[in-house]
Amino acid sequence: MREHTKVIHIGDRVIGGGNPVLIQSMTNTPTENVEATVAQILRLEQAGCEIIRCTVPTFEAAEALTEIKKQIHIPLVADIHFDYRMAIAAMEHGADKIRINPGNIGSVERVKAVVDVAKERNIPIRIGVNSGSLEKHLVEKYHGVTAEGIVESALDKVKIVEDLGYDNLVVSIKSSDVLMCVKAHEILAKEINYPLHVGITESGTVWSGNIKSSVGLGMILGQGIGDTIRVSLTGDPVEEIKTAKLVLRTLGLRKGGIEVVSCPTCGRTKINLIELANQVETLVAGYPLDIKVAVMGCVVNGPGEAKEADIGIAGGIGEGLLIKKGEVVRRVPEGELLSTLKYELDHWNEK
Repeated sequence: MREHTKVIHIGDRVIGGGNPVLIQSMTNTPTENVEATVAQILRLEQAGCEIIRCTVPTFEAAEALTEIKKQIHIPLVADIHFDYRMAIAAMEHGADKIRINPGNIGSVERVKAVVDVAKERNIPIRIGVNSGSLEKHLVEKYHGVTAEGIVESALDKVKIVEDLGYDNLVVSIKSSDVLMCVKAHEILAKEINYPLHVGITESGTVWSGNIKSSVGLGMILGQGIGDTIRVSLTGDPVEEIKTAKLVLRTLGLRKGGIEVVSCPTCGRTKINLIELANQVETLVAGYPLDIKVAVMGCVVNGPGEAKEADIGIAGGIGEGLLIKKGEVVRRVPEGELLSTLKYELDHWNEK
């Protein structure tokens, strides 16, 4: 469970030991393109990303990390596949953590070469295992790809690094099968005390990926398992951050940020509630307030339904209501509902 996991330092951030669950994402720009990669990371930082990962497939990408690091403000993780030399180069150029699968790095000697540099620089290693690359002998042993097989594969990889005398580790086991992923985390959490990086891999587009990730992360984090998360989406990585923040807030693992609640539309709705709710969601993203905002579609049930919100607006015919703590404060023209809400948020701390 989260409070019992080992504390791991990633740059100036910490995970494990009951520390807050941190949000990660991964760039989709060519890492060699410093300008594009930095621009994307700064957008992700603005959205709330706390750790960022970049792929390092070439020496040029590894060298680019030095310049990228100078221009960003969050820890940088290097994602390595197959070539152990890239892992070493990434650490030499400032990576705060590396992600490897010791199974595809090659011989134990090559893994040792990576671990030696990590040990020397005290850089954490994330050992990542995906269901899609499960070893043949484990597929045969468990008669297919299973949660038990994924866990055994991860434990094997952890042992390789532990046997080399290093335990500054984070572990991730990912599958695109949500229920398999949940079961694997439940098993693994009982076997090791390293922090777990949680995510549903290859979850899909922004629409389907959000649903699969939210269900999977909710089931895993809700059991007290997981120390850092990444929502994997086929889309703008900023969407990953927005979803991750909402998942953590919904589970009570994160405070801060405005929560928007809105009613489903019905026949009483006399305004374009869908458009208004979306406009409000966009508006509130820029406020560091820890409050709840309600957007209601009618003046009949609006005040009652908005009682649990700190502030709300409800639409009528040509006009709407501004509501605070369930009490109607005043009526405003329909076209001024959004600007009225903005004014209230702008002056919230003056009250």
